[in-house]
Amino acid sequence: MDVMTFTVRYKGRTERFTSIVTSPHIKGKENVILHEADYTCPRLAVWFGNESRGISKLAVENAKFCVSVPMFGIIESLNLGTTSGIVLYEITKQRREYQRKYKRDNRGPKNA
Repeated sequence: MDVMTFTVRYKGRTERFTSIVTSPHIKGKENVILHEADYTCPRLAVWFGNESRGISKLAVENAKFCVSVPMFGIIESLNLGTTSGIVLYEITKQRREYQRKYKRDNRGPKNA
């Protein structure tokens, strides 16, 4: 397993995933603000830490980068449900836009 991908074996197939973690700040890792990252890679795994223990060291070591949700005021972090909803919304938004631009133009009959 290298730093940016991990391999999953399922039903006789081996799949490689790009792994990212969510945390407000992790030293030694590339930290990216949520809306500035590109989430359009074919296979993406997003790891969330819980409120009490955070993200595991193994997940951090094998992640391509660390995503942080921008917050204003005195709030230091959000709970797991809120963070996962915000992050997954942004990922879905980018992936749908990518599909709209590049994938769906080549499908179906052409209306002339």
